[in-house]
Amino acid sequence: SSRFLNKRNHVQHRQLLTSFTFPGTTRILKMQQIGFSWFDFVLFIITIGLSAAIGIYFGFFKKQNTTKDYLHGGKKMKVFPVAMSLAASSVSGVALIGVPAEIYLFGTQFSIMVISIIIMGFIVNFIYLPVFHKLQIVSIFEYLELRFDKKVRSSTSVLYVVASMIGLPLIVYAPSLALNHVTGFNLHVTALFMSLLCIFYTSIGGVKAVVWTDTLQFTITLTTFFCVLVMGTISAGGLSVIWERAREGDRLEFFNMDLDPTTRSTFWSVMIGNLFLWTLYVGVSQGTLQRFLAVPTYRDSQKVLIVLIAFTIITKLIGSFSGLIVYAKYYDCDPYTAGLMKNPDQIIPFYVMDVATQLPGLGGLFVAGLFTTALSTLSTLLNALSGIIYKDLVDPFMPATTSERKASNIMKLITLIIGLLGTGLIFIVERLGTILEILLTVTGIIGGPVLGLFTMGVLLPTVNTKGALTGVFSSIACMLFIAGGHQRLVWNGIIKTVFKSLETYGCNITFNATINSIATQNVTMSSQEEPFWLFKISFYYYVFMGTIISMVIGQIVSWIFRSKDDQPVSADFLSPCIHRFLSKSAFETRYCSVEKEMLKVEER
Repeated sequence: SSRFLNKRNHVQHRQLLTSFTFPGTTRILKMQQIGFSWFDFVLFIITIGLSAAIGIYFGFFKKQNTTKDYLHGGKKMKVFPVAMSLAASSVSGVALIGVPAEIYLFGTQFSIMVISIIIMGFIVNFIYLPVFHKLQIVSIFEYLELRFDKKVRSSTSVLYVVASMIGLPLIVYAPSLALNHVTGFNLHVTALFMSLLCIFYTSIGGVKAVVWTDTLQFTITLTTFFCVLVMGTISAGGLSVIWERAREGDRLEFFNMDLDPTTRSTFWSVMIGNLFLWTLYVGVSQGTLQRFLAVPTYRDSQKVLIVLIAFTIITKLIGSFSGLIVYAKYYDCDPYTAGLMKNPDQIIPFYVMDVATQLPGLGGLFVAGLFTTALSTLSTLLNALSGIIYKDLVDPFMPATTSERKASNIMKLITLIIGLLGTGLIFIVERLGTILEILLTVTGIIGGPVLGLFTMGVLLPTVNTKGALTGVFSSIACMLFIAGGHQRLVWNGIIKTVFKSLETYGCNITFNATINSIATQNVTMSSQEEPFWLFKISFYYYVFMGTIISMVIGQIVSWIFRSKDDQPVSADFLSPCIHRFLSKSAFETRYCSVEKEMLKVEER
């Protein structure tokens, strides 16, 4: 019977739930077979083909023969495409599916993250961007060698590569799974094709190909969600109906000021968590650094940051409102509770395919949107990883006579290798927990301590090498303990995720009763022990906790092990906002110090 139910679930995932209502009756569920129409396939193939064409253009007609061209586009790119590329990179397939699902299941509290993004913009503009742009470094971890020493740089580079390699298969897995449900294409073949396409245009076209394909893909994504918004609003009966149903279903929640850190979603957890998360993504990320340095001037970098913030806020608000639209559609007949989905994160693909018959091509455009956003994120990560691995882990062992052309070719080879490795890891990822849980856990364990390390570097001139290394690895150990303990309790059913009310009184689900009872059983496990309070802390705080632990321990250890051999930190390695507190010696030797350190790196 288990094999029968699994087969039945698979068939139902490839079918479309449509609904119609007769006066005075409840909603009746009707199952009909669906798939991509020829128009869906045409839209999908055109979109993917354009991405490949851009890579061919920049790879063969606008060759990237130097590392400067490959990583920074010759530092002559325009503001708008670079900003669009950054915005596209921040909108992964996981985000397109996860944000609406978060609103649908837990309410609108998550949408106040847009305030965090605005505050993040000021922090990056005044603290991080001036330092990195002035130094004009190729790898962001190069800064750590200038500020501390080579051990700090190499250690952090390895941590970043490990975290990114875990993230690579997750980026590919989500859209491949969506296409598998819609068309029946083999999941692993789809993932391999997607990875090879991305490796192709990223390796031969460099950052210019990445930026222009990101711009195209982001435009498609916004178009798709705009169609979903318009059609969803019309089908629900207008904005007033959507708002009223959300209010009645307790989905409208913006200012839950509960100070309990174990509460999953509050004003404080969403605000603080997303502030540190987005500072990590934008302020100290290799991918964003390459974009900021791809434009000619510092003023242009600031314009890129402004456009990035604007488009990111727009996409997050669209995703949040999409969640309300979906709730207005299924407020009395939740497909997850009815057993028509295995995972509540599938609510957006389910909804789009539900309304796809009203607009030919919408299904193809939506899946193309998922694919292109994943391609955008994947290409950015591949391009960034190739630069980090070469500059931090390969270049120190290369002969001094290595030409720029050879270095560029080596980075292209690195892109190919890590892309194939990431694709192979899909076989492991599909046997783990949910995509969002894995991403947030890895980011909290490694991303928070790394953000703390960079923040110590630019804001705390008294932190030395011993303090920096001790702080980052102590923080990683603490976050492994906390996040690992939390995940263990979640997997054992001791800590449960409680959704807001999901109703089925408007459904006729008698044909689905068996599956419904199984779904209900999975979310009502009883607690067997009282969890340790640290393990109950909301995952939103993970990056914040990792950052603070890293900085506090790093500063304390630096005070304890202060040495006379510690050299004064050059003002060029510190944020301009603390220059007023520095001694005169920091300014007297600043140019000499920077020049000397940069020469050391170049010689190496």
